[in-house]
Amino acid sequence: MLKKSLSALSLAVLALSAQAHQIWLEPAGADNAVVLRFGEFGDNLREASPGLLDHFGKPQGVLINAKGEEKAAAGSKTANGFSLPFTIQEGVSIVAEDASYPLSKFKRDGKDVTSWYHPAARLVTGFAAQKPKLTLDLTPTGKDGEFKATFKGQPLAKTQVGIVTQSGWMKEGHTDAQGLVHFDLPWQGQYVAEIKHNDRNPGERAGEKYDGVSYVTSVTYVKPQGVAPVAAGPVAAPNPAK
Repeated sequence: MLKKSLSALSLAVLALSAQAHQIWLEPAGADNAVVLRFGEFGDNLREASPGLLDHFGKPQGVLINAKGEEKAAAGSKTANGFSLPFTIQEGVSIVAEDASYPLSKFKRDGKDVTSWYHPAARLVTGFAAQKPKLTLDLTPTGKDGEFKATFKGQPLAKTQVGIVTQSGWMKEGHTDAQGLVHFDLPWQGQYVAEIKHNDRNPGERAGEKYDGVSYVTSVTYVKPQGVAPVAAGPVAAPNPAK
């Protein structure tokens, strides 16, 4: 009985750790390669393997060029992320997601709940208007600093969106009735925006039933000009495997 309780507690801790995190895409190296990270960008935390990174299955990435043409590929796991066989070029957008992250079980109001954590990420090189691709998406609208939130292709109103830099500088906003939110981006360098949405509709995935889905989607943009960026804080230690 104690062993089962500890196992349930471990699953609950894993669920909370995952849902407090995000995945994001970022440039890696001088060749403009792309790596999918898991952790907290503003806290300089990148989960590793062995560790929480190992709970991912095979994240899938899609490169979308300026013509709308797509190229799909699976990520290859490294010690602290998943590398994608794409290079960042002007006018491209890259999206990635892990649709097979392990389902988690926990208690809510005294009832057993099975939840699906569905992380996704987008990388953009500018603010030219883009169409949504992800279930929960945050896309540029054509105006600098403006994004449109959509869920299953429809505008997502009155939803919180946060944006953070490597130093931990952060701003929060809420989408309007059309799903639009705008941020001033004073700093040069990398920004990561994040949106979350809980879908309480039950369903089934690969034969496993769930009570709802916790979507977390990020957008990365590297601004080439602006105020000199503040350095990132100390590297946070990855969490051990659970």
